[in-house]
Amino acid sequence: MDVPRTVTTALADQPVEGRVCLEAGAGVGNTTAGLLAAGAARVYAVTNDADHAELVRERVVRGESDRAAVLEADLRALPLATGSVELITAHGLFNVVDPAALDAICAELARVAAPDCRLVVDDYEPLPEGAKIRDLFALENAASELARSRAALTFYPATTLRRLFTGWGWEFEREATLLDPVPWTASHVDAHANVVRSLASSLPAELSTPLMAEADRLVDAIGSESVGEMYSLAFRSRE
Repeated sequence: MDVPRTVTTALADQPVEGRVCLEAGAGVGNTTAGLLAAGAARVYAVTNDADHAELVRERVVRGESDRAAVLEADLRALPLATGSVELITAHGLFNVVDPAALDAICAELARVAAPDCRLVVDDYEPLPEGAKIRDLFALENAASELARSRAALTFYPATTLRRLFTGWGWEFEREATLLDPVPWTASHVDAHANVVRSLASSLPAELSTPLMAEADRLVDAIGSESVGEMYSLAFRSRE
């Protein structure tokens, strides 16, 4: 499968070949594919989403079963041995991680990291004031707060994640820009609107109806938009 340019750029300066790797938050498997293409000896793609797990198995792992495995697990309790991973990626993960879960995830990533392990964290800066898609993300968070009592999205500045991981014992190595601006396509807009609709469907009609109507309005109003920045941070284990 084709590997997105953001993934290849983030991995370009990393010693992937021959290493045991962990994709923290597998998504649709783009980084697993990038790690395999770069010569990883073994890749563990971890997700707690059953649909994502099946998709990664179909898209990536089916032809690479000797080098890749999908693990359906919580990142706060990884089914991996202490000190067993030599390179960790978190590509577009932390924007869907609740602040309350950050420390537990960092603790597990530190636990499984081998000496001289590398860590690559790629994510999005908070959107600027005036960005149209920001209204859709705010609506998604409102629907999630009502349905699940927690926000769906949190955009952490690069400086925040850098301080977080250095506090957990990682040595900072570099920061790079992967996208500036970020192209939020019509398919991205539709996907986030569908999350709003799904969350709203579990709520009483007096709440769900206006949420769905606003999602529809924003899809039409936004269309697509190029705004914001995606960054990449690289670290090395100090042990």
